[in-house]
Amino acid sequence: MKLGKIGTFGLVFLALLLAGCGKPKSDTDSSDINVRLLTDSSGKDDKSFNAAAWRGILQYYGDTWENPAGQGRFYDVITAQTQDQYIPNIQQATDENYDLIITTGFTFADPLAQVAEKNPDHNYMIVDVDWIDLPNVLQAVFAEHEGSYLVGVAAAEKAVEDGIQNPRFGFIGGIPGATITKFEVGYVQGILSVLPDARIDDYYVDDWNDPAKAKAQAKNWYDSGVYIIYSAAGASGNGTIAQAKEYRSQGKNVWAIGVDSDQYEEGIYNESGDSAVYTSMLKRVESATLYGLNVVKEGNFRGEVITFDLSADGVGYAETNPAMSEAVKAKVNEAAQKITGYLITIAATNAAAKEIPGFPQNLKAKDD
Repeated sequence: MKLGKIGTFGLVFLALLLAGCGKPKSDTDSSDINVRLLTDSSGKDDKSFNAAAWRGILQYYGDTWENPAGQGRFYDVITAQTQDQYIPNIQQATDENYDLIITTGFTFADPLAQVAEKNPDHNYMIVDVDWIDLPNVLQAVFAEHEGSYLVGVAAAEKAVEDGIQNPRFGFIGGIPGATITKFEVGYVQGILSVLPDARIDDYYVDDWNDPAKAKAQAKNWYDSGVYIIYSAAGASGNGTIAQAKEYRSQGKNVWAIGVDSDQYEEGIYNESGDSAVYTSMLKRVESATLYGLNVVKEGNFRGEVITFDLSADGVGYAETNPAMSEAVKAKVNEAAQKITGYLITIAATNAAAKEIPGFPQNLKAKDD
């Protein structure tokens, strides 16, 4: 049975599950389960999406990034260098009889469905997909458009605060599709809520792991007057941050916005600890992997769709950078309260967003 957004009961249930995690397991604990994380070529060290999924696994076993004591015993990770490796990697994990096999990203959807359908007694989980109708596939999706709206508000309010005349904003995506579209259209709606006439440019790398390409585009945009760039492109987005760091170290007033994880530290460009990452859209993928591990442990695993939205603390924004003033935070928090209070609704597709007066009609975002 498929489920929609987590309701009040679901949130309580999720809170109970997460409250029980994070305790170290002993070698003799018969309740231990094992899990394999399968990622695309950007791997768990992308400092973004895959890294967040990995953090959830580490937290479940009471480990840390620096000390993954249970790796190789209870959990591990395999990175596919090309998409041709997706099916073999999923099948290998299945043959090795892992209790839970987790894949990250919509590019895994078809390969996972093929293997899962042939192996109904195995448990699979995928993040960023909600269309696999199989009883042994748990699907976790996020309201990226809600979190992206918040960083859009933050970007626009910062431009106003800095007195930028006719500010331009950029968005760099990875591989086009419905998930990345939610990032883009949410961001654009957030900007336009503050600056209705703002100009927004977009660009897609068509790769999750090509930071050089994103860096070149960021340089081109910054040189032409773009003030701030939000990237939702996996490891490719690190190129945007690298260019923003380079320019801020030269005294140029440009910014990057991180994604999925708080990328403040990635943006540090001097000994004072100043960062070129103004804020990050937090997509708490760790909540999804924790949820999956707990339902397997409790024997409650089933094919369902779980949506982690702003109300469920599934998305948010980072307040780490001291450059974000209290006034800007107040504006962003006000927007968040309107979303969770159902006072405003954020369009999640390009088609729906185009119906909003003033919304750009020429974005490269795709709804499928």
